[in-house]
Amino acid sequence: MAENPEAYAVCALIGGRNVTLLAEQAKQFRPEVTVISDESLLGELRDALSGTGLACAAGREAVLEAAGRPVDWTMAAITGVAGLEPTLAAVKHGGTIAFANKEALVSAGDIFLRAVKAADATLLPVDSEHNAIFQAMADGNTKAIDKIVLTASGGPFRSHTLEEMRGITREAALRHPVWSMGAKISIDSATMFNKGLEVIEAARLFELPSEQIEVLVHPQSIVHGMVYYADGSVLAQLGSPDMRVPIAHALAWPSRIATQSPRLDLVAAAKLEFQAPDEVRFPALRLAREALTAGHGAPTVLNAANEIAVAAFLENRIGFLDIARIVETVMTKFGAPPTDDLAAVLLLDEAARAAATALAGARAA
Repeated sequence: MAENPEAYAVCALIGGRNVTLLAEQAKQFRPEVTVISDESLLGELRDALSGTGLACAAGREAVLEAAGRPVDWTMAAITGVAGLEPTLAAVKHGGTIAFANKEALVSAGDIFLRAVKAADATLLPVDSEHNAIFQAMADGNTKAIDKIVLTASGGPFRSHTLEEMRGITREAALRHPVWSMGAKISIDSATMFNKGLEVIEAARLFELPSEQIEVLVHPQSIVHGMVYYADGSVLAQLGSPDMRVPIAHALAWPSRIATQSPRLDLVAAAKLEFQAPDEVRFPALRLAREALTAGHGAPTVLNAANEIAVAAFLENRIGFLDIARIVETVMTKFGAPPTDDLAAVLLLDEAARAAATALAGARAA
């Protein structure tokens, strides 16, 4: 957007807790309203925007009001299940939703997709892998698809043994070898829960069963996704590992706009490697597929338990391998209860979080 300022007018800008960055972006893009979700930071945001004439607000209701404004295009990128209600608010007015909050589709997939259909909204995936699949399926001929392939970098521990993974520290897990990301998604990449959540998201977005969604570890992160067709053709989307590319695609779709992203140099890349993921060392993929197959509230439980376990690991209260153990235990406890509406999803999410919190506390004791 910064590279094409004449093409866009920003209506609302929402941030979490980073007042400095939010204020900088507000001064640059001059939205109608700037909202910070943490209500205790409203005074700090007001001070940062003093003299600019820019309106600001804070708290849950302000976030929902801003997200629900009738605009042409919305980027939904709030991490975790916290993004579910704002994303649903954005969907209800129709328009185009550039979608980077996978947890909304994981935790409340059926509810979310019903809302999209009812509002006649357009979903554009922004995750690099799903955006790649979307581009490779441009002809819309989904009946001719044999399978799709989501690639994974493998994270910083793809070649570690189980024994080596027992002593992994927070600092090591945050050092992703390819992508620069926030703490939660960096840990999810290291455990491969991120890819498991993406399998569930892909099943919802592209209406495919688990057996038609493959995951391949691709350390170079150049091939972001592939679609295998019934005639033997394979269409792949390639590019430098730079999130500006899928974001620009979603911003301009169905056209395209220029970006300053580094151009892919296949000669410099030299070789592209692919291998099957090891679900013994990285059980997250198995757990995600089990949740997808079980359906109902199982993905909600998976996501909630993982968010709690990741937070506990980041606080150095549990070990790296404990993350998957806690998730599996909570999944076994809850099974796949029905979740017919948003209230049921949120209640189940809360209960699964409480169970995961108790397990994390027991392991830390």
